[in-house]
Amino acid sequence: MSAQGDCEFLVKRARELVQGDLWAAKAWLITARSLYPNDFNIQYEMYSIERNAERTASAGRLLYDMFVNFPDQPVVWREISVITSALRNDSQDKQTQFLRGLFETLPGRVQCEMLLKATEQCFNTLERAEMLLLLLRRFPETVVQHGVGLGETLLEAENIEDQESPVNCFRKLFVCDVLPLIINNPDVRLPANLLYKYLNKAAEFYINYVTRPAQTENQYQGSQDASDLVSPSKRSSQKYIIEGLTEKSSQITDPWERVFKILSIVGVRCEWQMDIGRRNFGDILLKMKDVCRYISNYDNESHAKYKTQVVYSTMLVFFKNAFQYVSSIQPSLFQGPNAPNQVPLVLLEDVFNVYGDTDIERSKHVHKKRKLAEGREKTMSSDDEDPSAKGKSRLITINAADLSNSIEVQESFRLARESWDLLHSMESLDKEFTRICVSWKTDAWLWLRIFLTDMIIYQGQYKKAITSLHHLASLQESHSQQQIIGQGSLENQRALIQLASCHFALGEYHLTCEKVLDIMCYMVLPIQEGAKVQEEHPTVKSKFRKATELKLWPCTSRAIMPYCLRLLLACFKLRAFTDNRDDMALGHVVVLLQHEWPRGENLFLKAINKICQQGNFQYENFFNYVTNIDMLEEFAYLRTQEGGKIHLELLPNQGMLIKTSSPPLGLLQQEFIPVLQPSMQTADRHHTVTRGITKGVKEDFRLAMERQVSRCGENLMTVLHRFCINEKILLLQSLT
Repeated sequence: MSAQGDCEFLVKRARELVQGDLWAAKAWLITARSLYPNDFNIQYEMYSIERNAERTASAGRLLYDMFVNFPDQPVVWREISVITSALRNDSQDKQTQFLRGLFETLPGRVQCEMLLKATEQCFNTLERAEMLLLLLRRFPETVVQHGVGLGETLLEAENIEDQESPVNCFRKLFVCDVLPLIINNPDVRLPANLLYKYLNKAAEFYINYVTRPAQTENQYQGSQDASDLVSPSKRSSQKYIIEGLTEKSSQITDPWERVFKILSIVGVRCEWQMDIGRRNFGDILLKMKDVCRYISNYDNESHAKYKTQVVYSTMLVFFKNAFQYVSSIQPSLFQGPNAPNQVPLVLLEDVFNVYGDTDIERSKHVHKKRKLAEGREKTMSSDDEDPSAKGKSRLITINAADLSNSIEVQESFRLARESWDLLHSMESLDKEFTRICVSWKTDAWLWLRIFLTDMIIYQGQYKKAITSLHHLASLQESHSQQQIIGQGSLENQRALIQLASCHFALGEYHLTCEKVLDIMCYMVLPIQEGAKVQEEHPTVKSKFRKATELKLWPCTSRAIMPYCLRLLLACFKLRAFTDNRDDMALGHVVVLLQHEWPRGENLFLKAINKICQQGNFQYENFFNYVTNIDMLEEFAYLRTQEGGKIHLELLPNQGMLIKTSSPPLGLLQQEFIPVLQPSMQTADRHHTVTRGITKGVKEDFRLAMERQVSRCGENLMTVLHRFCINEKILLLQSLT
């Protein structure tokens, strides 16, 4: 029998004895190994017996022998591949733990050599990188030789694979796993430009990771308790899987902390003007402002160094605080439709003084039967805005009920604004920051556009804000198509709401009205009359109130519809109280003044005074939309002898009402039901009745008033919403 045949016989005999007599099988193999020490099959059979019996120490020794004596055997590399897979695996099953333990029994030198050679056997870039990472973590001394090379390989692979997002498996391994090993190793010498490149890659990754859209994570996200999602800082705990990585490898804790730590390490290595000890964002910003004061005094090399310090330090403070602000006012952007019950907020111009600046004392309400000789209380006919109010420092009010962390949100907004200003304070800083933003494609970041728009509105640059809002609207439309939140959601009409506010601030009242009426299509009714938005009005006794205030309004129908009604009132108020007669605008004002009654009482008295001065008034929509009992009594009084016997044409289609073929009551039941048909919008709208006013018309007016009193219990917000929807064309024509 040949030697080969002898070996095969001994191995076969040992296999036959394994099940019945393990020790006999071992004896056969020990004998065989003594006779044929260079036979691989004998040693592998011995290893298999020990591995199957899960004897870690003995299996490790035999694997070591095979690795040293038979390094070219494919079976050995298959075994090593299984072990290294277990080392990279997140699983905690018994077999995986045994394989890890087996590897730990090997001498360190052998582990290092084994991992290096295993890496050479990998042809997949990702697998090769993970294998080399095992080596770098276990043997830090290898970082000097392999760290930078691995990092460059990952960045190159990212380019070759043409990854759409910076949040990909290659960038994650580089930024989170490889880069810390490189920059924390003092023996790795890197030029400043390479450190800046790595800092740029890390910042882009972490910012995109934190601000990733909600729909991306919904594809992979498991169920989460809503309480875990309240704070933006806890968002990293949500289940999110980066393609190509395991769930565990995809999770990144404290991403902002990580990127600022990298910034600090790079700063020390590049000899920036660093302060020892941890600093808050305000301190960092102050330090950067201080550096900017003297940056022009340095030579070219130092100037470039400190310019980079200012740009990256300030830029990270900017993005961090801008994100904190946006994630607080529109949490669903990052947490999806299942975000907590915190309502989204939208920054708008406060139009509180739309009702005039004179304080209203409800106890002094002038009721009907008052004499015409009594002077009517005068109110302001327009919002006397202070042009100088559009400065840098403006008050933003937030109701505590709408935002629990309002102080922190305002501080984030301030720091982000000041960071932005600093980044644009010098041409060199502006140019570098713009270059980074272009390379990161920040123009497509919806959340950032929301912040920039709010900042521009805060600065009072309304024309620029309108341009930004059109950009925001296009981004929102794209974002909405990918969301579970429907495009009809009021939250997704943020740009439309702010456009109305900006057009109003510019005095473009037709466009304001147009946007407001478009917004009305997204209102969710019914809105309870009594459910008025809580407001913290100033208690200052001064007659005039500066128009420099902004407010974060809840982006809900309950809050936005009252705001829109105020805007409409402000637009028509200016036209109604000019020297030129405009009964249509005055009628619209009367309808709108019903909202938040009696806050607009003084303005209503001014309208009544104007009607008295005119001697007559025509508004055929009166009985369609005026249901306020005080107003009805006032107009009824105007028709009396004591009230001045004012000629009022308030009945729609009066020609039909004068018909004698139908009883007056029957006509009223047809014409004055709670929901009236939209008014005729034709040229004969302004049809007038004979000046003598027939007895039939007088009777119709009386019956119409009685009928209208019965409608006083209707939901006013529903009535006003119907007014905005049905009379859209008429309202717009009135402002042409």
